[in-house]
Amino acid sequence: MKKNFFLLILLVLLCFALRAQDPAFSQFFASPLTLNPALTGKFNGALRVAGNYRDQWPEINNAFITSTVSVDAPILGNKLPENNMWGVGIMAMTDRTASGALNSNYLSLSTSYHIPLDIDGYHSIGVGFQGTYASKILDGTKLHFEDQLDQQGGWTIPSQDAISNRQVTVNYFDMNIGALYNGSTTGANNFYFGASAYHINSPKESFLANDKYILHPRFTVHGGLSQPLSDGVSYVHFSGLYSNQANANEFVLGGAWSVMVNHDNDNPTNFYAGSWVRFSNVTDAIIPYVGLDFGNFSLGLTYDVNISALKTASQSQGGIEISLIYIKKKSDGKKGVPCPRF
Repeated sequence: MKKNFFLLILLVLLCFALRAQDPAFSQFFASPLTLNPALTGKFNGALRVAGNYRDQWPEINNAFITSTVSVDAPILGNKLPENNMWGVGIMAMTDRTASGALNSNYLSLSTSYHIPLDIDGYHSIGVGFQGTYASKILDGTKLHFEDQLDQQGGWTIPSQDAISNRQVTVNYFDMNIGALYNGSTTGANNFYFGASAYHINSPKESFLANDKYILHPRFTVHGGLSQPLSDGVSYVHFSGLYSNQANANEFVLGGAWSVMVNHDNDNPTNFYAGSWVRFSNVTDAIIPYVGLDFGNFSLGLTYDVNISALKTASQSQGGIEISLIYIKKKSDGKKGVPCPRF
């Protein structure tokens, strides 16, 4: 009976994945191209490579496993007006649901352009655009359907469902847009506010050869603040987002404290500790965070502590998430105006 209960939970999760939210990261700030296309190329450096891995609810038969890798960079810096920035990027993402019953793969190309609002470039606004090719495979051989359930609680009866015992593929092209304001008052602090809209063309997404299901747009607003403390080696960071897709709403709020541990301003090693909280229609999870900057790399680790009603099935294990970002420094050694970090 317990096994059947978990199978039922998996079916509910799969339906939720098919009809509600996109894959999402607790460390949204470490996955820029899934958050806002306007973040493309918006960082202090010449090249950025970002990787993210998330295993959500592992106790429920690997409910969601999501991975991304992205590369983005500012280009033509010497040919643009002073303090203007043009960024380009590419991202690949894969999402496995219910131990591979649903496999989703995405390939995205994005670009952004930012212009200064003041002579020093401390304040800027920008817009971004992203095109995505999506391919999804639903494996009916890994699913159980209601008409298969026998009186003993087994799945022995042949199903008449159209998806049973076969794989179905759907492909589509997607469009996303975003806008971003970035600011600093001292050249050391940073604050930003952004908004993005994904699936603005509402692509058709159906595994049953009909046009009844439309992928709903996802609207997100997000912002953050990084402020140095008086000791000269510590910062406080705050960030949050609100996202809406169809009837699914998500709030994530929190912050972290960082300290330079090697006292080398030119090549700092920073340690981070903090926590975020996620609300998804109901209180969902507390998300402790630790991170480390070393050399050109930034490593982040979070663990979702599930506090929702699903904690019985998940055994309170929400999921682990790892981010790793590499930023190649500019050849001229200039740090530039602080950009969004959290």
